[in-house]
Formats: sequence, structure tokens, C-alpha cells
Amino acid sequence: MQITIDLPEPLIKFESIASIQADMKLSYALWLFKQQKVTLSKAAELAGLDMYSFMKLCHQNDVPVINMTPEALDAELEGL
Repeated sequence: MQITIDLPEPLIKFESIASIQADMKLSYALWLFKQQKVTLSKAAELAGLDMYSFMKLCHQNDVPVINMTPEALDAELEGL
């Protein structure tokens, strides 16, 4: 599927169309993952990245990869 948006001419002078498209894909994948609408692996796929590169992107954008309370983590570790 393709989505078309109109951007003001002054905004696209700074970047190539391909760069803007890639940035929008990455941003959307990050947003979907942050909203818990897709899994980490699906978000990475949507962004066109491997999972480790997507995890690094999450870190750079302050998007937690593991969303677990300290209590839940303690309980999980006790079970090991």
C-alpha cells in the first residue's frame, strides 16, 4: 500500500525524497512499536531493519524495548 502526503516545498529542499520516505517509515515503525500496536520484530521489518538495528534506533529515540516493571522483572528472574 502506498500513502501520499503533501509537504510544503521549503521542507523538501533539505532532504531527498528517498531520505524523507525512509525517515517516515522509521518514524511510523517506532510509533507503532511504542504504542504496542506491533511487535519488535514486526516494527523492525516495517522499518526495513534487522531487530538489533531497530533496537538501537529505539534506544536513540528513548523508546523502551523492554516494558517491564521492576517487580515483574524480579519475579521473572526468581523463576530462573
